Amino acid sequence: MDGRMMRSVRLKEQQSPGQGHTASCLCGSAPCILCACCPASRNSTVSRLIFTVFLFLGVLVSIIMLSPGVESQLYKLPWVCEDGVGTPVGLQGHIDCGSLLGYRAVYRMSFATAAFFFLFTLLMICVRSSRDPRAAIQNGFWFFKFLVLVGITVGAFYIPDGSFSNIWFYFGVVGSFLFILIQLVLFIDFAHSWNQRWLGKAEERDSRAWYAGLFFFTLLFYALSIAGVTLLFVFYARPGACHEGKVFISLNLTFCVCVSIIAVLPKVQEAQPNSGLLQASVVTLYTIFVTWLALSNVPDQKCNPHLLTHLSNGTFLAGPEGYETHWWDAPSIVGLVVFILCTFFISVRSSDHQQVNSLMQTEDSPPMLEATQQQQVACEGRAFDNEQDGVTYSYSFFHFCLVLASLHIMMTLTNWYKPGETRKMVSTWTAVWVKIGASWAGLLLYLWTLVAPLLLPNRDFS
Repeated sequence: MDGRMMRSVRLKEQQSPGQGHTASCLCGSAPCILCACCPASRNSTVSRLIFTVFLFLGVLVSIIMLSPGVESQLYKLPWVCEDGVGTPVGLQGHIDCGSLLGYRAVYRMSFATAAFFFLFTLLMICVRSSRDPRAAIQNGFWFFKFLVLVGITVGAFYIPDGSFSNIWFYFGVVGSFLFILIQLVLFIDFAHSWNQRWLGKAEERDSRAWYAGLFFFTLLFYALSIAGVTLLFVFYARPGACHEGKVFISLNLTFCVCVSIIAVLPKVQEAQPNSGLLQASVVTLYTIFVTWLALSNVPDQKCNPHLLTHLSNGTFLAGPEGYETHWWDAPSIVGLVVFILCTFFISVRSSDHQQVNSLMQTEDSPPMLEATQQQQVACEGRAFDNEQDGVTYSYSFFHFCLVLASLHIMMTLTNWYKPGETRKMVSTWTAVWVKIGASWAGLLLYLWTLVAPLLLPNRDFS
């Protein structure tokens, strides 16, 4: 009997860790959630990744709502394409009723994710370390936070149509403008780190292969930029028309040449030895990419091959017979890929440069305390809390970046079509000017990073 009792006690002791681990996955802290499959994971990194997964889930739902199968079924709902008295609405514009519903669903899904992250933006203001009680909410209670997101999403789909889409469109415009700038900052920082590491390896190993690699990728990025400019002139700047497109392409090409020349000036190189053509080539390629996105929203079919096609008699496709979804054109697909990469980059990276850390509200991880090491052992893995001395990123600013990301992906999936007053979606010049303005602002930001040490010699820009 005693032997059986002892075996029973041992069996319970062996089962309890797994049960505790399951509970921690629902409402425990981030360090213990993925310790079995993510060795040496930092608390700060795991938390950011999980929040990013929440955002990607919202993006996935939006894409599903835009899929032809879902839209064609939702088209049958009686309240979708009828006015207040039950008569069908004849849509006149660049999109049919089924796509209109899909775009409205994307607006509401993006509103839900943006509201969710904005709530945490306010809640996490001035959190200094993981000792703050609010840090436990940031790094744990994932099951309940998921329920909150689901609840906000359900509520968003009950928002009356009214002027919601028109107002939320302008929120998306501002948020997307800011997120485009954040993307450029991330690309510049990536190019800086890339250039610095390869130059360091070239000097350390006394090998010219690293210099050859930098030269190859710099030449590749410039070659892609030149090819992109050529294609833009071919498809978006036809002879005798499309004067705005010609001006935008020419101006951005000129600006990119100017910043590339400034990047290799002797005085700039003396002030910033790590600055070079690699960073300038990345900025040039990204600027041409944003220019492409801008021209893909020009509301003139002669100058924009991505506009929704219409019939030969001038009427637009409408109804289930002529139904077609258009969100997955080339600019949207490439924009979605860039969005995913940059959002993932925000979640896992702290920059090597102090200026970027200050801008993105991140910093190097503080040294681990003895208590942190004890927690590492307690979690039965190698995940650890690295924020007891101080947070490695601003919780509030991180969530604000996800708010901007939610708005940007909303505009990307809907091709920046503005909801019209007659329940239609129309392409406007607003999207064009916002993206062109963002490209100019990004070039000015990069130019400032080049000349700032010369204009402010008493300030440390190392």
